[in-house]
Amino acid sequence: MKYLIRTLLIFFLVAVAAGPLQAQKKKNRKKAKTQRTVSQKKKKLRGKTATVRPAAKKTAKTTAARSQAQETVSDKGSVLQGLGDTASPKMVTITSAFKPYLKNAAKVNFTAATPVIDSSRMAVSYTIPSQNLFFSYQPVPIKPLALAVDSGYLWENNQYIKIGAGNFSSYLAEAALSFGDGKTNITTIKGNFLTSTGHLFAQQTAKWGLDLVSILNTRTDHEWTTHAYYQSSTQYQYGYEPASLNFNKEDLLERYSAIGIDLGMQSKKANAFGITYHPQLKLYRFFDNREAHENSVWLQLPVNKTFGKNLGFDLGVTADMSTARFPLIPAERVLKNNLYYVSPSVQFHSGSVKINAGVQPSWDNKAFSLLPNLTAQTRLADLNLVLEAGWVGYYQKNTFRSLAGFNPWIGPLLSLANTRITEQYAGIRGASGDHFTYQVKASLLKLKNQALFLNNTTDGKTFDVVYEPEMNAVRLHGEVGYTVQENVSFSAGASFTEYSNLSVNSKAWGLLPLEANGSVKWKLLKDLQVKADVYLWDGSQYRDKSMQAKKGAAVADLNLGAEFAVMPRLNLWLQMNNLLNTRYQRWNQYSVLGFTVLGGVVYSFR
Repeated sequence: MKYLIRTLLIFFLVAVAAGPLQAQKKKNRKKAKTQRTVSQKKKKLRGKTATVRPAAKKTAKTTAARSQAQETVSDKGSVLQGLGDTASPKMVTITSAFKPYLKNAAKVNFTAATPVIDSSRMAVSYTIPSQNLFFSYQPVPIKPLALAVDSGYLWENNQYIKIGAGNFSSYLAEAALSFGDGKTNITTIKGNFLTSTGHLFAQQTAKWGLDLVSILNTRTDHEWTTHAYYQSSTQYQYGYEPASLNFNKEDLLERYSAIGIDLGMQSKKANAFGITYHPQLKLYRFFDNREAHENSVWLQLPVNKTFGKNLGFDLGVTADMSTARFPLIPAERVLKNNLYYVSPSVQFHSGSVKINAGVQPSWDNKAFSLLPNLTAQTRLADLNLVLEAGWVGYYQKNTFRSLAGFNPWIGPLLSLANTRITEQYAGIRGASGDHFTYQVKASLLKLKNQALFLNNTTDGKTFDVVYEPEMNAVRLHGEVGYTVQENVSFSAGASFTEYSNLSVNSKAWGLLPLEANGSVKWKLLKDLQVKADVYLWDGSQYRDKSMQAKKGAAVADLNLGAEFAVMPRLNLWLQMNNLLNTRYQRWNQYSVLGFTVLGGVVYSFR
């Protein structure tokens, strides 16, 4: 192996040494060849006559110069040919070595100069959305307007079922369903049922109903609303005296039912003429188990026109027509009650001042009346306070349905008359801080054809409806509210009314002089919410069998409820009513149930 390495090393050294020798020999051969080529070119030049042919020129001067040059060269050539070249040729050897080099690069000089000021302005447009903040101290009137659909809110169709049971053989069931996409259409269906039985004979009540509400938004910025319903309430006239009287339970049965439909259409924004409108149509049939019934048609067409930002004009036309029929012996009694009125008014708004001025021509069963419609309010921004005052007139229509809803123990009606009310009022409303709101209002009222309720003189289980031609009243009303986000909310209200100057009746039979209520909602825990309600009122005036006027006792009704979430879709609920267990009477001779407890579950389908 060593000998092989030595042999290879010797060959490598010989190759390295022979390389420069071969290169030197090749260079010498190339140099000799170059010298022979130069010598041959010189010999050829000696045997030739030099002839110069300059380029042709267009001008005459250039042409003459060219001719003269040719003659001179020709003469010189002739002389050279005659003499001949007798000198031996000379050899010139030129050796040149190429040396590459870099050209000097030009350097860039930086000069510290200030930038040029751009005097042009770029037009930039910004789109800032409107920010509307509604604080608790800015109460607004309730209007039947469409709820603007929030594009960022994802509509979900929810359904739930609520069932429960309690003492006094009480059973409750409630269910609700919703359909639609939340933008173009929404439909909700709700049903409810409640029944209970007291300790007295025929002290039993049951209520159930079914509601369907559908809202449809069209591409023409209109909203169509449909409300169809059926409601039924069943009770027995158990408030007869003396209690020793014998009645068949079926003879005491009193069942009221109502079926109807409400249709409405409103423009969601003003048209090109600044006009908005909201026509409505309501149809219903109200009937009882004794074949008494009432049919009603209610039609209203309000139109609003704005003139700029500070002025507006309202025009409303209303027709309220109803006919009630009572099967009496020997002939059926028919009671027609029609009310028509027009409501033109002008609204002016400037800064913190709002003024509404108008009148209301009315035709109450063909009797004409002109009612006032004047209101004004101003806002004191520094005090978060609103001062308001007004002089308004309006009708309270008395129908078979409305009277039975106010007092379910009424007997057959002998007549129907609408109550005309003229009210002069002044008040304040505002807020203190971010959570507390309040309102105080004082009113002077003048009432015509006010409905009053007197026990029947036979056994007292039904009430006769009588009308007071004219009476006056002074009313004080107040409201307070306190809210802390969704954790705690409190609201309370009270009304005190003193009736006077009755011309026919000695007392305001069946009307409460003092009413107060309050409600508290408290979210104790994330899954636990507690609610408490209180209802207070002073007893109304009534007349006993001896035709003596008496006054009912004051009433306090306390209620407490709670709801607890045990699963994402399942809640437990508990409701306790009449915690003081007082068998008070809202209507003379009709005592209510005592302490009641209801409990159950609520299951939501999402």
